Amino acid sequence: MEASPALSYTSPPEVHPELHLDALDNLWFQVSGTLCNIACDHCFISCSPRNHSFELMTLAQIEPHLEASAALGVKEYYFTGGEPFMNKEMLDILERTLRYGPATVLTNGMLITPAKAARLQHLADNTRYSLELRVSLDGYTEAMNDAIRGKGVFKKAMAGVERLYAHGFLPIITVTKTWEDAEDEAVLQGFADLLKSHGYARPRIKILPSLKLGKEIARTQGYDRYEYVTAEMLEEYDCSQLICANSRVVTNRGVYVCPILIESPSARLGDTLEDAKRSYALQEQACYTCYLYGAICSNFSSGKRDA
Repeated sequence: MEASPALSYTSPPEVHPELHLDALDNLWFQVSGTLCNIACDHCFISCSPRNHSFELMTLAQIEPHLEASAALGVKEYYFTGGEPFMNKEMLDILERTLRYGPATVLTNGMLITPAKAARLQHLADNTRYSLELRVSLDGYTEAMNDAIRGKGVFKKAMAGVERLYAHGFLPIITVTKTWEDAEDEAVLQGFADLLKSHGYARPRIKILPSLKLGKEIARTQGYDRYEYVTAEMLEEYDCSQLICANSRVVTNRGVYVCPILIESPSARLGDTLEDAKRSYALQEQACYTCYLYGAICSNFSSGKRDA
């Protein structure tokens, strides 16, 4: 995964550059809030079974945003959390969403039962749009993964991947980078070998940078004082690579600029998608990570490879 060149400076900028919304191409839903069935050591919004900072969203809450999104030209929908399949309405929400456009669910795979996999296949077979599943893993061995995501997670996640694959899906395996650069090829090969050993003929793997927020601060460290985006850094930079140039996220507490920043008060843009069309000042340090790596939230970026 190639990074954009960063410029060096020693203190935060006095004025943060603003990024306008080019077009609302992608709409995210924080469909399970900050509730998750596990508590990963690197989670940037510290999701857990007990984190109620953001709550589950209902189909009734989501429907008006879907209707509004059609008029605004939204092309694709993403569902995240927390763990989306903790939401008992998740499959019904997907069925409704697939009337509007392609949908992707970001999941840890642990709650993909045979019945859920079969219903997902039915949804995929009965829509004109694509349905993607992204499954998070953080190690190609049980020891490597469970050291970060918790004991017993690896086996349950892989069972979910197998069920999705058996029901016609090619899930994108999403991995947060927790190793040194020199290990990149070995780790990628390790994941490819793991997935092929479970019958996944041509694995799809997306590598993500870590975000120095939430629990990741305790695991490693937070951002250095110079890690901000400046106006100078955006000169001749392809800003379409930044999620805030084409996306917004809906939560049970309003619309925010992106799924990474829902815990930042400055990132709340209003109650409606119309409110959220305004520009956003890149004042959070997590914006620096997006600047370096680009397109980290979308399905397709320089960090995703078919192995």
